[in-house]
Amino acid sequence: MKVTVSRKAHFNAAHRLHNPDWSEEKNKFIFGKCNNEYFHGHNYNLTVKVTGEVNPETGYVIDMKILNKIIDENVLEKLDHKNLNLEVEEFKTLNPTAENICVVIWNILREQLDPKFDLKVILYETERNFVEYPAS
Repeated sequence: MKVTVSRKAHFNAAHRLHNPDWSEEKNKFIFGKCNNEYFHGHNYNLTVKVTGEVNPETGYVIDMKILNKIIDENVLEKLDHKNLNLEVEEFKTLNPTAENICVVIWNILREQLDPKFDLKVILYETERNFVEYPAS
């Protein structure tokens, strides 16, 4: 039987939404306050969902201590209290929108998890704005 287990995490990060191929006016029009040249920050909430078969010996899909360690070491240490544009390699050339951050997190976790697991990442940029990858 397949079961989905979920782990929540939290990180804080700053970013600036900006397309260098556009004029300053177009960037300000499209991204508004999020285009602030001095950056702005969010308190991100993350939910990681792992789906797989329940191991008959342990009763686990995945040991949550192991999942927690994977998230801490590979996502939180990389993103927490960072300026995404300036300090995180993936966003040196990729606009750090919630959508792109979510996909980057998914890619990082996908490399760390056994391929037998299905993975979904949900990222809350604000209480009301969130994205999920892959899309349902």
